Amino acid sequence: MSHIEILRSGALTTCQDGGRPGWAHLAVPRSGAADRPSWRLANQLAGNATAACTLETTLTGCTVRATRDVTVVVGGAPCAVTVDGRPESWGQPVKLVAGSVLDAGAAEVGVRSYLAFSGGLHPKSNLGSHSTCLLSGLGPAPLKDGDTIPLGPSPAHPPLPTQWPAPWAGVSDELVMKLHLGPRLDWFTAEAAAELARGVWTVTEHSNRIGLRLEGPPLQRVDPDAELESEGIVAGALQVPSNGQPILFGADHPTTGGYPVIGVVGPDSQAAAAQARPGTRIRFAPVPLPHWSE
Repeated sequence: MSHIEILRSGALTTCQDGGRPGWAHLAVPRSGAADRPSWRLANQLAGNATAACTLETTLTGCTVRATRDVTVVVGGAPCAVTVDGRPESWGQPVKLVAGSVLDAGAAEVGVRSYLAFSGGLHPKSNLGSHSTCLLSGLGPAPLKDGDTIPLGPSPAHPPLPTQWPAPWAGVSDELVMKLHLGPRLDWFTAEAAAELARGVWTVTEHSNRIGLRLEGPPLQRVDPDAELESEGIVAGALQVPSNGQPILFGADHPTTGGYPVIGVVGPDSQAAAAQARPGTRIRFAPVPLPHWSE
């Protein structure tokens, strides 16, 4: 069977598709591509179904070799792309002849690049997905040098011809995220709620696909000694541990948690968070809870 070989795995390269929705009751998060818009667009340009499995790299990229002719699109975080040492285009379909070596270099901005191969990747699946989940351990293990991954059959639709790079908003030094308040806003002081609208938090180095740990003004609870029974957690939830420093959960988030969630950010902000490096500043734009009239 045709496959790709990982020659340089980089800091962290995983297989990612659309994830495993519907298994939270078994403590399995959805997982899947952390920056879903970039992953989806790379697949579209490669001629794949938008849910096809790709490689997701982290900061330092990766190097691969294919055993058959295949088209590759490198999207997500912009990086230098070469084939057998010759420069090629990022964000556009690149034809890779069998035996040639494609290198996706270190991310120039952002964190995660996506390598979409025409036909998609077909590693062993678990619960209907090929995605690597760092929290549950399901899916293929993070890739290492020498690993091989089967390629799927060539897609019915050829790669999209394009003369323009895949659109990607990039990541600035500061992100502003719309935060939908609740469900546990009442666990926090009025000052904490006000701080959400004016404070600035910094992404720490202790961040990964599970979540971003943020450092900034502590968000104080009404009763610091109160304990919350474990309840469901979703991607984009902003959970606040007892030290007041929030955690913004990502694709591999836990499915339950015992700390109060002060708000949730939407899919666009989750994608931006997936590309936020340590040191990135984050501000929140709180969306007030609705006031219901009798």
